[in-house]
Amino acid sequence: MPLSPLEHDRRYGELDQVMRAYTGQPADDTPDQPSNALTAYLRQTWHTRPWALATAERQLRDYAEHPPGRLRQRLGEFYAIPDTGLPDDEIQPWLRCLADHIRHSIEQGEVPPPATPATHWEWHARFPELGQLLGGWFSQDMPDEYDDHDTALADYRTSTHPHLVARVIGELHELLALHLDESDYALALSELGMEIDPPTPYSPSSWLALTADHLTP
Repeated sequence: MPLSPLEHDRRYGELDQVMRAYTGQPADDTPDQPSNALTAYLRQTWHTRPWALATAERQLRDYAEHPPGRLRQRLGEFYAIPDTGLPDDEIQPWLRCLADHIRHSIEQGEVPPPATPATHWEWHARFPELGQLLGGWFSQDMPDEYDDHDTALADYRTSTHPHLVARVIGELHELLALHLDESDYALALSELGMEIDPPTPYSPSSWLALTADHLTP
C-alpha cells in the first residue's frame, strides 16, 4: 500500500522539497557548481528553515545509497523521483552531488546572498500566500466569476482568515521592496499564478501597491 503521509514525510519530505525546486529547471548540477534550482532551494531554506537542510542532505544521500527495490515499488511504498531529464543511471550520482553541495553549504556556512527569486519554486516558496491570492482569485476565469478586480479582491478579503490576509499584506510589501522593473513585476505576477492583466490604467507595481492598501484594515 502507498506510504502514509506521516511515513512519507519522515523518509522523503525534504527530499520532495528539493525535487520540487527543479520544476521547470534543468538538473545541471556539477561537483563544482550547484544548479540555479539548488541555489534557489538553498537561499530560501537558509532564510526560512535552516534546520531542514541537514534533513535534506540525509534523505538525498539515503535515497541515493538505498533506492527502492522491486518489492517496495510493487507495493507503492516509495518516493518516485520526478522526471529530471537525466538517464536512469545518472540519478543516483546526481542525488549524491546534491547532498554534497548541501553538506558543503552547511559545514562551510556558505549561504547564497539575498536575491530576487530565480525559479518558479522560489517565487512560491517566498510568497506562498500571495500565490494563493493571485492563483485563486485572479486566474483566467476571474472575468466569469467577478465583475472586476476590486470585486475579486473583496471576496478574498471577506472569505479568508484575517491572519492570512495580514500575511499576504506583508508579502505584497516585501515584493514591492524588491524595486523591480515593471517587466519583472509582470513576470512575478505570472509566476505567482495571475493569468489576467492588472486593471487599466495600473502598472503591475502600482496595482500591487493598491492591493496592499485595499487589504489593509
